[in-house]
Amino acid sequence: MRSKLLETPVGPGLHVVSTPIGNLADISLRALATLGAADLILCEDTRVTAKLKSAFSIGAPLSAYHDHNAAKVLPGIIKTLEEGKIVALVSDAGTPTISDPGYRLINAAREADISVTAVPGASAVLTALAASGLPTDRFFFAGFPPQKEAARRKALSSLAEIPATLVFYESPNRLAASLAAMAEILGPRRAVIARELTKRHEEIRRGDLAALAAETAEAPPPKGEIVILTGPPEAPDAPGPAETDALLRAALETRTVRDAAAEIAAQTGLKRRDLYNRALALKDGDGGNG
Repeated sequence: MRSKLLETPVGPGLHVVSTPIGNLADISLRALATLGAADLILCEDTRVTAKLKSAFSIGAPLSAYHDHNAAKVLPGIIKTLEEGKIVALVSDAGTPTISDPGYRLINAAREADISVTAVPGASAVLTALAASGLPTDRFFFAGFPPQKEAARRKALSSLAEIPATLVFYESPNRLAASLAAMAEILGPRRAVIARELTKRHEEIRRGDLAALAAETAEAPPPKGEIVILTGPPEAPDAPGPAETDALLRAALETRTVRDAAAEIAAQTGLKRRDLYNRALALKDGDGGNG
C-alpha cells in the first residue's frame, strides 16, 4: 500500500520545479508528481526537456521560455495561469531562476495574484559546495563572470573582500582566463573546480587557486558544465597587545569607549568585550575621550 506521505496533491498555479543536473535518478517524487499533473511545461530548450519527458513518461506539452522570447510569451503564460491551469517551469538542469530568466515570470505571476510553488531539488551550486571541502557557513553565488577582461577584473575586485566562499559558473572556453584573473585579483586561496557534477565523467579538482590556474592554462579546454569555488580571504593575523593599545588610543581620540572597541573589533577580529575593557583601562590611565 502506498504511504500517504508520498501523496502529492498539485493545485493550479505556477510550479517552479528542480530537475536533475546530470543523473536522472536525482529526480524527486514530488517533481515527478508535479510534472505529471502539469497542463504545460515551460523550459529553456524543448529538446533537452523532451529527454526528461521520455525518461519518465511525462505527457504534458512543452513550450520554450528563455531570455530571447520571455517578453513575447509572458502575457500568454499569465493568461494560461489565470485560466486555472497547472504550469511547471523547469530549466535545462537544476533549479530554475538560477542564472535564467525565470524570476521575471515569477514576479509577473505574483503581481497577477497567481499561486507560485517551488519544488526543491538538484542545484549545481549546492552540489559543488557540498563536495568542495570549503567553508559552507557563508557563501556568495556570483553567477558567470563577465566575458570581457576589463569587466571581469572589475567584478572580481568587487568580490575580493567578501568573507565567504565564492561560487561561480563558467564555460569551458573561458575557464583558463577566469582562473588566471581570480588568482591575480583574489590572491592565494583554496579553490575547487567541479565539472560534470553527478554525471559519468564527474571531476572535482582541489588546490591553490594559482596552481589550478596554471594547470588549466597548460591543458586544452575541458568539456561539460563547470563550477568554480574559491575559499574566503584569509583573516589577517591578530595584532599584539602593543599594537592593539595603539589602535585603541588612536580611536579614543575621536570616539567613545564603546565605539572605539567596536571599530577595532571590526578591524582586527578581536573580541569586542576584551577591547572595551582594555579601552576603559586606557581611558582611565591616559585621559582618553569616553
